[in-house]
Amino acid sequence: MRIAFFIALLSLAGCATAPSRITNACAIFDQRDGFFNNWKRDARAASAEYGIPVPILMATIYVESGFRPNARPPRKWFLGFIPLKRPSSAFGYAQALDGTWDTYKRTTGRWGARRNDFGDAIKFVAWYHYQTSVRNNVPRNDAYNLYLAYYSGHQGYDRGNFSGSLRQTAKKSAGMAARYASQLQQCGY
Repeated sequence: MRIAFFIALLSLAGCATAPSRITNACAIFDQRDGFFNNWKRDARAASAEYGIPVPILMATIYVESGFRPNARPPRKWFLGFIPLKRPSSAFGYAQALDGTWDTYKRTTGRWGARRNDFGDAIKFVAWYHYQTSVRNNVPRNDAYNLYLAYYSGHQGYDRGNFSGSLRQTAKKSAGMAARYASQLQQCGY
């Protein structure tokens, strides 16, 4: 009985940390394919529901949180040691803002969704990219523009005033999506 409890505890502890090899999609899925979680299944389900390719979903999470479940924007510090408020409410794998996450839960009926649950977060990313495709007429396989809209919001994307650093990050996301696509093809995904 104790051994089963210990194994279950270790499995759950693995859920609370980021995978160690995040630049290889096959390795990510291998690391998170277990009894308690199955990231490959979650990614496929999100892709099937919203029509956004798995590599784009994974690349968005890679850029946003590095697959860390409790990621948050860094705090600013006053006098070097007094913590101030965080610059935004972004949290979790998808770095979803409070208001956007609430809209997602309300419109999809997924009231129990949590931002630090990979399955919930990847569905959110797929949902948001789908909304971008519909609202902003961005093709569902355009990783670069989907990321620009993800980061700047639908109205921000329409304005089109993107900083050089945001454009670089969008290129990074698109590059990682291409890399993940190649890797997934090689490992028989």
